[in-house]
Amino acid sequence: MTENKKSEDLETKIIEAAKELFIENGFAETSMSDIATKVGINRPGVHYYFRTKDKMFQAVFGSIVKSLIPKVQDIILQQDTPIGERIGRVVDAYYEVFKANPNLPIFIMKEMHRDFDYFSKTITEMHSVHYFDTIRNGLQNEMKKGKLKTVPMRFLFLTFYSLLTMPFSTKNMCQNILLEENETYDEMLAKWKPYIITHVCNLLSNENQN
Repeated sequence: MTENKKSEDLETKIIEAAKELFIENGFAETSMSDIATKVGINRPGVHYYFRTKDKMFQAVFGSIVKSLIPKVQDIILQQDTPIGERIGRVVDAYYEVFKANPNLPIFIMKEMHRDFDYFSKTITEMHSVHYFDTIRNGLQNEMKKGKLKTVPMRFLFLTFYSLLTMPFSTKNMCQNILLEENETYDEMLAKWKPYIITHVCNLLSNENQN
């Protein structure tokens, strides 16, 4: 294995360790020493790759965004595909990430609440804003053409993400109270998916839609 490959592998391990700790404990409660201990290296080793914890956060959040948002953009922009099918595929993309990181929705909400200006700055510095702009513009273009009902984007955002994240944000409650007899949490999520699609489709449905 080359030195460059070893370096890349170690950097990946650091990012993954930091992601686990940030999601589990929060940004403020996680130290660089905690990350170094989890990886099995000393703190200077972590600082060699990420000079500050802010840089570490950007790398962690960037890895999450880059694994998800471009995929969501590609799905949404497929305007020849029925909106219900697109919504279902977007839900699948989020489910894949959230099932692997079930506390991720809570972590994101906490970080937005902790310091929204920093959170927003991080997204901007990752050059990820254009993905969100492209998704918004694509949907608004369909609304202008009459393919979708004209809906304020903020209401569409709140509707979709509320429906999507609530079962993950309340996972303990779902597992202990809301599951049917012999039902697993993943089975409940699968049953919940059509409700997300139905509610969002009802919001966007246009009587004149082709």
